[in-house]
Amino acid sequence: MQKGVNVAADEVPGSVAIALHKVLCMIASGEATSRASIARLTGLARSTVSQQVDTLIDLGLVEETESNQSVRGRPPRALAISPRAGMIAVADVDVAATQLAIADLSGTVIAREIVNLSVEGGPEELLAAVTARLRSMLTEHGHDSVPVRHVVAGLPAPVDFHRGCAVRPPIMPGWDGYPVGDHLREQFGAPVTVDNDVNLMALGEATQEMADTPLLVIKVASGIGAGIVTADGSVHRGADGAAGDIGHIRASTRSDVVCRCGKTGCLEAVASYRAVLTDLGIDSSSVDDRLHASRELARLVADSDTRALHRIRQAAANIGEVVAMLVHTINPRVLVLGGPLTELQDEILSGVRAAVYEQALPLATRKLIITSSQLGSDAGIVGAIALASREIFSRSGVARLLTEA
Repeated sequence: MQKGVNVAADEVPGSVAIALHKVLCMIASGEATSRASIARLTGLARSTVSQQVDTLIDLGLVEETESNQSVRGRPPRALAISPRAGMIAVADVDVAATQLAIADLSGTVIAREIVNLSVEGGPEELLAAVTARLRSMLTEHGHDSVPVRHVVAGLPAPVDFHRGCAVRPPIMPGWDGYPVGDHLREQFGAPVTVDNDVNLMALGEATQEMADTPLLVIKVASGIGAGIVTADGSVHRGADGAAGDIGHIRASTRSDVVCRCGKTGCLEAVASYRAVLTDLGIDSSSVDDRLHASRELARLVADSDTRALHRIRQAAANIGEVVAMLVHTINPRVLVLGGPLTELQDEILSGVRAAVYEQALPLATRKLIITSSQLGSDAGIVGAIALASREIFSRSGVARLLTEA
């Protein structure tokens, strides 16, 4: 608690805590940025609003500064979440590398880094490196004394959302059932959310201006997965965390190709980024340059290499066939394609569009928008921060903030 504070968090009555939750959420979302706007939107007396705002300022959760607006007389005062109120730590794990980010409670990203470790080394090695780098990032940017309020980890696998662990992941040896959530909770002393990486991507895309829901994100990488954001803005994870694990749906072509899951003809085995690279003889295992494969594939496409173009279009058709079924099942308003293979936008996007419009009925596609990711590789980080913010500023999250402030 800040020096000079005259309100103890454990002395805040329940009814006041509910009111503080509402005011804090309005400030955090930008819905209200002044005492006057809070009073106007809530209908509360200005004296009541001032008491609530003063309490949040005393607890170190909110700050009030002079606005930049040019007006006559006394300058207006603007309310915002304090940069010292807490931090969000994010680890977006992919097969070959993990993106890290730290952000304040307003959602502003303070720093980002990449840890170049493969998931094949097991959870202990990777999580140790992630923990060490996140702590270093907090220290290097002067936030080591600021409490971490929430940690989010995205995994390229089906995830048991409640247990915080991967469930039988074909591309992550040693990770099945490993308590990722418990491990990070012990390291940071904060609530932890573990989710599927494509779910986080979908949440990130759903935060963008003009984004509409239901929204479906397809990630084409070493595996192929889907993330679903429903009409009310929540993620559909399914009963066991397997919702969206479309990479192991059987493709209609090349049914003899063996998948890493042990089955044959899986979509992942015939249409993933790794499958395309393998068929074209492009080495994807370069340690010194992890972007080598992407650049080499892009070069072949730019040079109109017929074999590369044919292979990519074949993959797009396979993906589009499965996506057409999802369009009928989910009836999304927006379909977003992401991942390294979809950076070749024209070839993949046109192929998936063609398959969807050919195979899905007009009712399911008449208002459907099919587009590439607006955020690219940042989508998972943006979605993770959005997910953490929801938890932090939920009623239970605010009660925890008031207790810990």
